[in-house]
This record gives sequence, structure tokens and C-alpha cells, in this order.
Amino acid sequence: MKHLSIIFLFLVSFQIDAQELFVVTEPASNVPAGSIGVRVGQSLMDNKHESGSMYNLTPEVTWGINKNLMVRTSAFLSNQDNGLGLKGGGFYAKYRFFSVDDLQSHFRMATFGRYSYNNSFFNQEAIDLANGNSGYEAGLVATQLIHKVALSSSVSYVRALNNPDYSFPDALGKNAINYTFSVGKLMYPKKYTSYKQTNINAMLEFTGQTITENGKSYLDVVPSIQFIINSQARIDLAYKKELYSSMDRAATDGVFLKLEYTFFNVTK
Repeated sequence: MKHLSIIFLFLVSFQIDAQELFVVTEPASNVPAGSIGVRVGQSLMDNKHESGSMYNLTPEVTWGINKNLMVRTSAFLSNQDNGLGLKGGGFYAKYRFFSVDDLQSHFRMATFGRYSYNNSFFNQEAIDLANGNSGYEAGLVATQLIHKVALSSSVSYVRALNNPDYSFPDALGKNAINYTFSVGKLMYPKKYTSYKQTNINAMLEFTGQTITENGKSYLDVVPSIQFIINSQARIDLAYKKELYSSMDRAATDGVFLKLEYTFFNVTK
């Protein structure tokens, strides 16, 4: 009876966490303690300043240090200078400081920070720590899950710095507020019986930014579909569309593809 109870709690726990793996935003939940996640993110965006498309490649490694703390390292590659090349890298950390868990629901809050190094030339007013700007970010994120639906929202402060070979333009604002809202739902399976079942999640994410010096802002919407295979492999496919913008941006609309694999119990 004890073993059956443990198995039941494991299945419920996995069903709950499965809805919090968003594509372009980060929830308050962490990766499993002791796990190592390897991910490759790709995006192909329309280039508003030049003919052709802007391609970005982001390999990442995530480590769940414990149940409350995770860290991630990233490398940034793009075709910005007539050929795919390394533009920089980044470090991200998230600490979950509040959690209320029920049988099929939970609420969590976390604080996070990010530092990015980029050596691209400045080609837009928007601050993007993944594809163009050196700088740092600090913020809060809250996530509520009820049965098969997850709601998550974050707010953060972003500061752009000089890139190694390019000084930040005086005419642009270097301070901004980022904000996100995401909703995800488990679409399949309707009834969960095994961790080996493929999960299919549908999501809708909103990401926005406001430059504090001049009030310029943008808002994007990102619908996506996600497949989780055997509880370890993950495939994300998303499309980003600009809803509103009062600032100049180099790339607004395009597709995302992310591939990820998690190795459990690597560290204790």
C-alpha cells in the first residue's frame, strides 16, 4: 500500500509540473533537484532592417542544485555578421522562496537574475539580453497551477551595458521593465496513467517591455505547442507575433524551435 501511494504521488506531481514548461518565459518552478538539462533553442525571425532572415542559435545547460535553486548557462550564436558565429553568453539563476502545494494545484513564487555578455552591434531600441545586449536583469515570477492549467506572470528590471566593441548609444534608453504573462494547458493525455506517456501542451505567452527613460514599449504574443516524451525529452514549436510597438526593433515576427533532454539524479 505504501508503494502504491508513492507511485500515485509521483504521477500527480509529474502531471502538475508538466504544464509549467513554457517556451519563451520561465515559471516559478525549478527543474528537478540533481538534474542536468541540455537544450538547444533556435529562432528564425524576419529581419526588418535588411533583406533575409535573422537566425539565432542558443545552446544551454541547466542544473537543479536543489529543489529551490537552479542555474543555467547559455551561449548566443547568430548570423548577424554574414555567417553563423558566437556573439556571447549568459548566466541565469532562479531561487524559489515560496510554495503552497495541494493535491492537484500549487502556487509558487521565485526571484531570478540574469547576466549576459554580447558583442553584437546595436541595431534596435529594444533591450534583448539574449540577442544583442550585454547587461543584467533581476525580477520576480509567480506561477499558479490548477489541475491541467498553469498561469504564470513575471516582472523584472533590465539594465543594458556597453558591448565590448560597441558603446551603448546615448540616444537610446538603457533601463527597462520587462513583463510577461503565460497560460498553458495539458491537452493530451486526458487521463494520466504512466510517466512514459507523451504529453502535449498548448500555450499562449505574452512578453513586453517598456523603456523607462522614454516610455517606448512593445508587446508580443507567442502561441506554441509542446511535446514531452518519456518525461525526459521535450520539443517546443512556437510562433512570435508583434501586437504593438512604439520602438524600433530589428526582428519581431518568427518561429522558435527548442529541443531539450533532462538527465535525472546526476548530482546529489
